[in-house]
Amino acid sequence: MGDGDKDRTEGMADKVAGKVKEGVGKLTGDKETEGEGKGQQVKGDVKQGVGDVKDKVSDAADKISH
Repeated sequence: MGDGDKDRTEGMADKVAGKVKEGVGKLTGDKETEGEGKGQQVKGDVKQGVGDVKDKVSDAADKISH
């Protein structure tokens, strides 16, 4: 498992949970819940990006050390 796998997995979980929360908010007319869901999806995107960066840094470090 790469260094960024955990972040990418957590990010995907946040995106899925956020999508569900957004949908519930839309169905119930609860704008606050809908907004929280959208925010959680953004948080997931950021975590996935962090995971990608960690892997790229790790790969670069491996190339330098070998």
